[in-house]
Amino acid sequence: MDAFGHVNNAVFVRYLEEARIDFMRRLAPGGGSPSFTGGSVVARHEIDYVRPLVHRPAPVTIEMWVTKISAASMTVGYEVKDEDNLYLRASTVVVPYNFSEERPRRLTVEEKTVLKEYLADASHQDGAVAV
Repeated sequence: MDAFGHVNNAVFVRYLEEARIDFMRRLAPGGGSPSFTGGSVVARHEIDYVRPLVHRPAPVTIEMWVTKISAASMTVGYEVKDEDNLYLRASTVVVPYNFSEERPRRLTVEEKTVLKEYLADASHQDGAVAV
């Protein structure tokens, strides 16, 4: 909480990060597939703070969906909300990264196929998953 009793803006970024990591772990297919098991880096965050979120007993939900898939990045959209209010709308550009080679890498065909299941138009969250 900040001095005004609201969730601090930097804390929201951490919430988004935790949701994104959980989402990526859920995407990993297993069975020895290397998809979604390597690293990634954030290339861009865009956040619209809609209303202050204050401490209270009711939980909030972070809904996520994929808004764009390119050769070497994906963009995810988010909404942080409860049953009655929207608190934040955001997007993040994520780049797969090969840490041993210290450079970005392209998304694999398998990764793109899985991401397409969550692809939604930026104006609706048809592919949204609550995390």
